[in-house]
Amino acid sequence: MYIPCNLERLKVVVQREQFHPGLLGIFVNPFYFARRGLYQHIKSLSPSIYGKTLDIGCGGKPYKNICNSSEYIGLEIDSPENRKNKEADYFYYGKKFPFQDGEFDSVITSQVLEHIFNPDDFLSEANRVLKDGGILLISIPFVWDEHEQPYDYARYSSFGLKYLLENNGFNVIEYRKSINDIRAIFQLINGYIYKKTVTQNAYLNLFITVILMAPFNILGELLYRILPKNDDLYLDSIVLAKKKGSKWA
Repeated sequence: MYIPCNLERLKVVVQREQFHPGLLGIFVNPFYFARRGLYQHIKSLSPSIYGKTLDIGCGGKPYKNICNSSEYIGLEIDSPENRKNKEADYFYYGKKFPFQDGEFDSVITSQVLEHIFNPDDFLSEANRVLKDGGILLISIPFVWDEHEQPYDYARYSSFGLKYLLENNGFNVIEYRKSINDIRAIFQLINGYIYKKTVTQNAYLNLFITVILMAPFNILGELLYRILPKNDDLYLDSIVLAKKKGSKWA
């Protein structure tokens, strides 16, 4: 029983490092730079996420425990896979959210908008379920490979994302670009290696990550400290926005 117990403990540790990567994540997370950047930005902005919170596309609710919420509700697309694997409290069919107007104080949606074919409809619904003056925290890839095919529809520049938000009743409070330095290049390299080597065996994947991808994580960590940033090339956008008043003034 000793070995299986240790393997189960290893699995728990590795899973934690996938969305909340620390030092160990350098060695076990093939998406270390992207996930660490997202976590750091979302954590620093999370005090603005308060009251009754809706997490749209919640997955495993990786940011629930860092938000300043009194109630945290997860929403996912209704599918057998999502009902089995996601921690959602509610499911819907991709159009109207199953909530009343102005029901939430805050909304968070991370790495979801690129999978929405009609972003105006999606953001309009996010606006509808927020109270006037409610807060939206959204993240979305800018430089990334196609993923979760065929449901990957868009990438947005900072200008495009600001336009979408403002056109759907939000004022942008703060806009951040995550991993806007040489680490973006190393993350793309590791993304390439991951897609070309990933297997059905989690332990083999971990071994491949340690051997092939961890060196690029280490090199990226070293070089980004001495090389300049580039605000025109970055992995993700993170935006804090506020719902306009009832007349969108």
